[in-house]
Formats: sequence, C-alpha cells, structure tokens
Amino acid sequence: MSVDGTAAYDGLAGVPPLVGRAVEVAREAGFGPSCRPEQGRLLHALAGGAEVIGETGTGCGVGLAWLVSGARPGTRVVSVERDARWAATAAQVFVDHPWVTVVHGDWREIHREGPYDLLVLDGGGQGKHGEPAADPYLLLRPGGTLVVDDLTPARHWPPRFGEDVDRARMHWFDHPGLDAAELRLAPGLATLVATRRFPGATEDRSG
Repeated sequence: MSVDGTAAYDGLAGVPPLVGRAVEVAREAGFGPSCRPEQGRLLHALAGGAEVIGETGTGCGVGLAWLVSGARPGTRVVSVERDARWAATAAQVFVDHPWVTVVHGDWREIHREGPYDLLVLDGGGQGKHGEPAADPYLLLRPGGTLVVDDLTPARHWPPRFGEDVDRARMHWFDHPGLDAAELRLAPGLATLVATRRFPGATEDRSG
C-alpha cells in the first residue's frame, strides 16, 4: 500500500471495472493508502500465471481487485486484513466472487490457505520494523512468486533505509531459497519480486 495510493486514481481511465469499484469504496470510506496503479498493473500481470494467490494487507481491496481481475477463472484468492472495518468493507467489494476470501486477522492467517503460486506481502510478513518475515518454504510452492511492494528505489548497494542498510530488503535478496530482483515501477516506487527455487537448485530446508 502507498500513503497516497487512492488519490493516484483521480482522473485515471482504463482500469478494470472491479478495480474502479474498489477505488470508489476506498474513497467513500476515507481510506488513502491503496495499491498504486503502477503496482496494480504488475499484480494484474502476475496473477494470470497462478492457481492459488495470497495477499496480506487487504485495505479496501484495491490491490486485491487488480489480482482478481488478472487471475484466470477458477483461481483461488485469499487476502488477510488485520483491521476489522477494512476487512468487512473489502469483503463487500468481492461479494459476487465466491472464489475470493477476505479474512480478518493477523497476517499469519495467510498460512491457512497456502502454499501459494503468488504471494503478495503488503500488510505483514515483509520483515519490516523488526517483525518476523514470512517463510517462503512454507508459503510458496516451488517456482512460486513472492512480491513485496511499496519500496523506495535503491540507489546504492546494499540498499539503505535512512542511514542504515535496509535489513528487511536484504533478507529477501540473500534468502537461500529465492531468486529476487527489484523492479522500478515509477521514479519513487519500486517492488521486490522473488521466485522460490526448485528443490535441488539450492539447499532447501523444506526437503
């Protein structure tokens, strides 16, 4: 989620109808930090290759709407939101999509439907601010894709957060079970995309 994500849709045409609906709901609810369009388009493209999709941090469902709009028929999608109000609001956006589940709870509730072909970490599990990072060995199928969004593009190596090394970002770059890359989506916006390696490509503790 981005602080000004909902406002980024002002005057923007050509978004999928479900995304437009979620944006309108976010505006009416006064929810600002929605998934930005640049990130949404990436999620839309990635969703087409997945059979099971997970997301942490539903908000009012804008990012989830991009995922659902890009997914193939029959794709199972689950999103977890820790705020009861936003979870209930988002659930109404997808009331006509029975294959989409919005769960109210801590981000760890995402484990209940895994493992995933595509996992988007937007509201927990990124390893930021000292919180534990999600375990791709448990949550991703081999070959599955992990996305960590709303990053400031790295301008140094190793990437920095303020004056210090960005430990949360380096966790994913250095993870032995992942191949990770940072994609710049806008001048001030980047996302990290990683693929879980297949067993045998590295020492995989999942066996």
